[in-house]
Amino acid sequence: MAYQVLARKWRPRDFSSLVGQDHVVRALSHALASKQLHHAYLFTGTRGVGKTTLSRILAKSLNCTGPDGHGDVTPTPCNVCEACVAIDAGRFVDYIEMDAASYRGVDDMVALLERAAYAPSNARYKVYMIDEVHMLSKHAFNAMLKTLEEPPDYVRFILATTDPQQVPVTVLSRCLQFNLKQMPPAAVAGHLGAIVGREGIEAEPAALRMLGHAARGSMRDGLSLLDQAIAYSAGTVTLEAVRAMLGAIDTTLLVRVLDALAARDAAGLLAIADEMAVRSFSFAQGLRDLASLLHRIALAQRVPGSQDDGDDAEAVARLAATLAPDEVQLYYQIALHGRNDLPLAPDEYAGFTMTLLRMLAFAPGGVEVAPPPAPASRAQPLAAAPVARAAVPVHAAPGSLAGVTVPALAAEAARPSVTRPTASAASTSATTPAAGAVPAFDGDWPSLAARLPVQGMPRQLAAQAELLQCDGDHFRLRVATRALADGGNVERLRNGLSQHFGRPVRISVEVGVTAGPTAASRDEQARAQRQKAAEEAIYADPTVRQMIDQLGAQVDPHSIRPPE
Repeated sequence: MAYQVLARKWRPRDFSSLVGQDHVVRALSHALASKQLHHAYLFTGTRGVGKTTLSRILAKSLNCTGPDGHGDVTPTPCNVCEACVAIDAGRFVDYIEMDAASYRGVDDMVALLERAAYAPSNARYKVYMIDEVHMLSKHAFNAMLKTLEEPPDYVRFILATTDPQQVPVTVLSRCLQFNLKQMPPAAVAGHLGAIVGREGIEAEPAALRMLGHAARGSMRDGLSLLDQAIAYSAGTVTLEAVRAMLGAIDTTLLVRVLDALAARDAAGLLAIADEMAVRSFSFAQGLRDLASLLHRIALAQRVPGSQDDGDDAEAVARLAATLAPDEVQLYYQIALHGRNDLPLAPDEYAGFTMTLLRMLAFAPGGVEVAPPPAPASRAQPLAAAPVARAAVPVHAAPGSLAGVTVPALAAEAARPSVTRPTASAASTSATTPAAGAVPAFDGDWPSLAARLPVQGMPRQLAAQAELLQCDGDHFRLRVATRALADGGNVERLRNGLSQHFGRPVRISVEVGVTAGPTAASRDEQARAQRQKAAEEAIYADPTVRQMIDQLGAQVDPHSIRPPE
């Protein structure tokens, strides 16, 4: 006997053996048991979820006569009577399967409806199953409307489609619609395990789980992949064989990617990309699997214990403790966008590596690349002091000149008493230890917070925190906002302090009202002083004083901006 593929050999023959469609099975079983039978059914769903299988089981339930030949409509067909056996074999005269993709014209529909006028030859009901019904032409749909609404008592219509949006509303309103779900990976893997047990084939559970994920919601695809895996592995289905067959990327490789991101190791990321290129892995699949791994890490962080016991569960738990939640979300979003941008990249390797480097560039607390310093032999002249040059509207008093504005004022009049140093000046004035020396903490926490190599939320934590006590390498801080005291922010601030001092340090953060100096309060005071100096410079200008005294003009204080 010729070999029969697993998808056909193990096609469910009754409702009890159907997997993953319990909501449909329950409704149909109750309707058959109570004999409340609709004249038209519509099954919708993606490929390989059981639309045709459900149609055949329903046709058997309608026409089953039981082992003794005296049965009636039943939700449990016997599978031994003449009608059940003939429907399973595809030779039952009164069960007509029609492919609407091949017979989509109005003439084909008219011929089918003409045959529907005749009673069944040796069955209880004549069942018409029209697959991919959305492929019918507009005229074919119009031709079937009247018969679909009021068919003969002995006729039942079963329609199936993967695209219900293309089915006219007039057809949908005449049918009892059932939406079939995609198969969960666990359900596919469990069904595959039952089948290999019946076939007497050895298979590793991890290999079946990988096949379940690769099926992407389709049981038929899962069975086809199992057929391929059995042939590829020559009998015993192993995880390594399935991974090689699918071209899947080893999870340990993706774990190494995240470890390199956590360590801010750009060279390590490029080495992993080169390894993937040598092993001919799909970079698009790599980004998809990386996003899937990040999703599992995010679930482990927010809902502990929600993950199944996979082979990489220990690595997922470790990464969940290492990476901050906002960092995981950022990497996930960049992976999705990077996969969408792959067709626009010069090649997949360039698109993949640029995605990893983008993750590294936008990582919280990432290493910033400073511009090269100017040559020491060439003296740079000092830049001129900025000018308070916001055009200040001067409003004239009633009866005087209106619409008069004061242009930019003189530099010496607008120079504020307190200026913010530029980035280069700040870096020059900061205490830079000699090579091999360890910087000491002088007790000025606001100044230290401004120099730490951290960004994002950890930088906000350092700027808004008040130093309570510094006991050796132990910093006790207080912050007013509870969200800043998140464990991930505290850990990254601790890493920044350790990097600054060149030794491990400890941090304790408590939530409460801050009373001492902070970097944020010091910056606010500096901004207030610059604003006050700019306003004093405006009012001291002779031109402004003359317009105020002679014209009764007024200076709009909201228009005064100090120089940055």
